[in-house]
Amino acid sequence: MTDPKSSFALERRRLDLQFRVVTLTAREQLAPDYVRVRLEGDDLYGFTSLGSDDHMRLFFPDEMPETIEELRAAPSREYTPLVWGENWLEVEFAIHGDEGVAARWAATAPIGAQIGVGGPRGSAVLTGTPGSWFLAGDETAIPAIRRFSALMGDQPARIAVEVRGSDDEVAIEAPVKVEWLHRGDAPAGSALIAFLDRLDASDAVGADPFVFIAAEQSVVSPGRALLARWGIPTDRAVVKGYWKRGTAEYHAPH
Repeated sequence: MTDPKSSFALERRRLDLQFRVVTLTAREQLAPDYVRVRLEGDDLYGFTSLGSDDHMRLFFPDEMPETIEELRAAPSREYTPLVWGENWLEVEFAIHGDEGVAARWAATAPIGAQIGVGGPRGSAVLTGTPGSWFLAGDETAIPAIRRFSALMGDQPARIAVEVRGSDDEVAIEAPVKVEWLHRGDAPAGSALIAFLDRLDASDAVGADPFVFIAAEQSVVSPGRALLARWGIPTDRAVVKGYWKRGTAEYHAPH
């Protein structure tokens, strides 16, 4: 049960699962291994994403099939919707973290290529206003961090993002300066885990914090340990693996 003294809560909400066909209309290289694409199509009318940490599934068929069943059989990966309008949707890809179909498509698909979009089918919606914020993740968490940052006011906050090096830093609009953690050639998650392990009770960002930590699966245990050190109930935080090393079809928990 959520602490009744807390000024915010995470509420689970369901959405009707829908599948849409979209067309690639633009690509922007934000960093050597980080790409933003714009998808458009009339199927996007009615698209919504209620939670900053939402997941939708993108399907990458060789050719767009005639049925939803065939589309769902195509290779797919999960991504966070970034921004959208009546008939468009923008998505960001950390392409070096996925050497499979999604990375190739994000980096090289011709303008006019089509893919499928499924979901989101559920959201964890942040209601109320946290007293403070702590956001941490790797490249795959940048879209969610962008969306959470847009909700911030003047509360105390701290944002840390792990990337390979300085060339991989991307602009993130936020009311506080982003702390960039460089892992170099070390395994993904290593710099973020070392950062989390160094934090103790005195490093708590402020009162009544919302904590979001997402990266490679190995971050979950140190992330939960940090919640324990800071005395934060798990129902007022999001700690999850967005991907798992060596597992192409990993499904992040919703």
